[in-house]
Amino acid sequence: MADCLTLKKSNCKNCYKCIRYCPVKSIKFSGNQARIIGNECILCGHCFVVCPQNAKEIVDDTEKVKVLIQSGDPVYVSLAPSFIANYDGIGVKAMTKALKQLGFYDVEETAIGATIVKTEYENMMRDKSRDVIISSCCHTVNLLIQKYYPRELMYLADVLSPMQAHAMDIKKRNPNAKVVFIGPCLSKKDEAQAYDGYVDVAMTFEELTKWLAAENIVIDKESDSNDESRARFFPTTGGILKTMSNIVGYEYLAIDGVENCIAVLKELEEGKIHNCFIEMSACVGSCVGGPVMEKFHRSPVKDYLAVANYAGNKDFPIDSHDRIELRKSFSVIDKKSSMPSEAEIADILRRMGKNKPSDELNCGSCGYNSCREKAIAVYQGKAEISMCLPYLKDKAESFSDNIVNNTPNGLIVLNEDLEVQQINKAARKIMNIKSASDVLGDQIVRILDPKDFMEVLSTGKAIRDRRRYLAEYNKHVEETIVFDKDYRILICILRDVTDVETVRTKKENIETQTVEIADKVIDKQMRVVQEIASLLGETVAETKTALYKLKESISDE
Repeated sequence: MADCLTLKKSNCKNCYKCIRYCPVKSIKFSGNQARIIGNECILCGHCFVVCPQNAKEIVDDTEKVKVLIQSGDPVYVSLAPSFIANYDGIGVKAMTKALKQLGFYDVEETAIGATIVKTEYENMMRDKSRDVIISSCCHTVNLLIQKYYPRELMYLADVLSPMQAHAMDIKKRNPNAKVVFIGPCLSKKDEAQAYDGYVDVAMTFEELTKWLAAENIVIDKESDSNDESRARFFPTTGGILKTMSNIVGYEYLAIDGVENCIAVLKELEEGKIHNCFIEMSACVGSCVGGPVMEKFHRSPVKDYLAVANYAGNKDFPIDSHDRIELRKSFSVIDKKSSMPSEAEIADILRRMGKNKPSDELNCGSCGYNSCREKAIAVYQGKAEISMCLPYLKDKAESFSDNIVNNTPNGLIVLNEDLEVQQINKAARKIMNIKSASDVLGDQIVRILDPKDFMEVLSTGKAIRDRRRYLAEYNKHVEETIVFDKDYRILICILRDVTDVETVRTKKENIETQTVEIADKVIDKQMRVVQEIASLLGETVAETKTALYKLKESISDE
């Protein structure tokens, strides 16, 4: 499998859109990055088209083509007939002029190869050797059958594609020629590399447009006509059938879109289809709806009309070819994906939170069609359990609810209209609210003074640890209010400090009482001291008087 798609890892945003649109789920997610599984991919290009971040890129082979041109060998362009839809109002002559300016030797229409192929289809039908024949023009359809429906390989026409048949025809006429196919298809790049000796390089219209712009080459806005060009119908749904003769004994069916092709292949497996020639195109609208066209130039009706109006009524004149040289063999391509047992699937489902059938929502948010299909992908290493959106949502809600409902702090969430959106058990306990449903959706004024909430909403500044007494609930709280600008919500956290406040008040009361008692004791002690001092003062005075009298008495003697 050629590496035709690359991934810009920096662009991949883990959105799973590529998985949702991949018809065969050939994308692996690991480390939050999408990776294309080469041996499972059918190169339909859906992931390239739908990626919203342009993380998928088709490999640019412009430099390879420049090297071919510089080699000196004549390099021919096999131009896909859908070019008329991609380059509005520009005919093959104007395209040839522009492409020769890039250095190409000559330009021919791939529709020449389509004429060769449709002629061989007619020969196969005339042989009457096959019950059902599936066209092999679309490489993506071929890969789909080779990888996913190998039992239907016997119905796949073992004929070269128009691209290969045209390259073979060019090289028969000019053995030294190199051939570059240019079209709207991704899988043609792989086909060119997988089958040696036919196309040397395959390019897309996008690559050509960029190259022309880089060389400042402007394609002349002029059309042309050629009545011998009926095979130009090939890139439209039913276009192959339009070019073919009606062979008696066969029904003709035109199927486009991978999903529709898969449905038909399943019917073939069940033996429900017989005597049919089935034209299969992986792209809706066939080649004019190719990945490059769809992403950059999607206009189904206009594109079809451009092709139909440019196509002629007769076949291109072609040389006869040996039927053997038009043969192409197809072998089974092993995808090498092991399948889990029922017990292993059940175990993975349980790890995804799917404990019973009713838990299997099959919502498709992970990109897979069912939870069971996702479980198989997990087993095969292609998906991660965390890719399940309901699982992540339940896990996140369970985790957040566990925190919210078990935190000792009260939590209230309001919208910008100050309506209660969420209230936890602790907050209800503070305000004696029996059930959250009693207040959800109501204005906060019903249970709390809205002044602080209005302040935060108007200023955008948070309130943190503001002490507040809720008189109506006889509660003391520390209040924190924050406004989340991203989600436009107010978050209020209430910490019940009533017990702390009660202890603090009691402590203050005890301190006050102690101070009062101490003051009383001091006052009393002061009075006692003063009384003692007074008594001591009288005693000292009397003693002093007595001693003076004694002294005088002794002196007189």
